[in-house]
Amino acid sequence: MPDTILIVEDELALRETLSYTLKKEGYNVETIGDGRSALDAARRLKPGLVLLDLMIPEIDGFEVCRILRNEMRNTPILMLTARDDEMDRVAGLEVGADDYLTKPFSMRELLARVKAQLRRSRLLQEEFGESSKTEDNPKKLGFGNLVINLTRREVTLHDKVLRLQPQEYDLLLFFAQHKGQMLSREYVLERVWGWDFIGDSRTVDVHVRWLRQKIEEDTREPKRIVTVRGGGYRFEG
Repeated sequence: MPDTILIVEDELALRETLSYTLKKEGYNVETIGDGRSALDAARRLKPGLVLLDLMIPEIDGFEVCRILRNEMRNTPILMLTARDDEMDRVAGLEVGADDYLTKPFSMRELLARVKAQLRRSRLLQEEFGESSKTEDNPKKLGFGNLVINLTRREVTLHDKVLRLQPQEYDLLLFFAQHKGQMLSREYVLERVWGWDFIGDSRTVDVHVRWLRQKIEEDTREPKRIVTVRGGGYRFEG
């Protein structure tokens, strides 16, 4: 069954172009022009991916993203922004977006990003689908006061739930599954973001920094996620 993609874009010409391009690739597509309607449509459709413009009326894209991420923790959200501003991109990622595209962008690049996010989402569902079927016997990884609950896709520290964005969780889980191993940035990028992710290894560094702020006692001297000079990172638990 084709994936359903929800396009949230207030510029009519771009909305129609995006819809035409994605339908031509075989996706089911629904388009919305404002934030309030976007939330209603997402709750109704439960789409496989959301294309979300930041500058939309009613409720802006940042708030829509934050709400959707709380309600649909595993749904990929790809931001569209007309502003080539690093602060906007960081803010979007911090409220839960998985990736971003800065306008103007090519349809070829859009399709590559969409395919990468859907592929990553399917792989995660396949990998952890069986463990998420029951809450009575949750699958967990424990590292002292840090616990990763694979059933709930939830991380606790000192018995308090951490507010992790989806790719922060995926990155931490990947590190935990390879405890004690030196992992290069390129290898992490390929395995966590996908081989067809369009980006560079700085993406890994940014997410490691965010993770350290949440799980380390002292980010200046991290004990759990250790930097291997000239190599990458190693998770010590």
